[in-house]
Amino acid sequence: MKDYEIVLNARKENVLTMSDYLKNIVTDFIEFHGDRYFSDDSAVIGGIGYIGNTCVTVIGIEKGKNTEERVYRNFGSAHPEGYRKALRLMKQAEKFKRPILLIVDTAGAYPGVSAEERGQGRAIANNLYEMSTLKTPMLSLIIGEGGSGGALALAHADKIWMLENAYFSVVSPESCANILWKSTERADVVAEALMLTAEKLEKLNLIDKIISNEKSGELKNMIENELNSLMKNSIDDLLELRYRKFRRVGEI
Repeated sequence: MKDYEIVLNARKENVLTMSDYLKNIVTDFIEFHGDRYFSDDSAVIGGIGYIGNTCVTVIGIEKGKNTEERVYRNFGSAHPEGYRKALRLMKQAEKFKRPILLIVDTAGAYPGVSAEERGQGRAIANNLYEMSTLKTPMLSLIIGEGGSGGALALAHADKIWMLENAYFSVVSPESCANILWKSTERADVVAEALMLTAEKLEKLNLIDKIISNEKSGELKNMIENELNSLMKNSIDDLLELRYRKFRRVGEI
């Protein structure tokens, strides 16, 4: 499958969304709301639950299934209050020593004027800053679209996994083509150059594992085992490993 076909498939309406993975992986889930600054953001779902016998904090971006849901979820484009809510729950997980599962599926953070007025850039940057030294294990799972800083704000984790048909990119192929040639006609060419597929990103050390379609049924056990493995590290070792992970990004 060509890179641009992977991008288009990740956007299809019939693919599983964050809420589907939540139902299949997490039990006894309790959702929390609000960022304690402005309001709640329905694009970001966050709370606590169990993966097997492990109590976890789960945070993810939900696109919605139909037109009504997609409008309610803002098509999976989070406002700054969504990222602040996510960080609030991460800090809560740190306090209670719970591991964190982050589920990413977004074309990007909401680019509207209202979001910029409320500090969209700072909210994303603050997540990256705080996640760098968060004293609890984090696993980020990219299930569909991993667009720009909006995805990165939930992907600065100890382990980053991607489904084989997902993508993770600094910019969409269409936007990049439009910047370069004032047209989206060459988006397929740009997609190849952006190195946005799971296979290419794994070679660049940007992600740690590719989840094939055949392995998706084992995802719950895989996540529980990975989080339990990360929890065996001391806090100092966890932070050192996280630091080294991002220092070696791009090394081939």
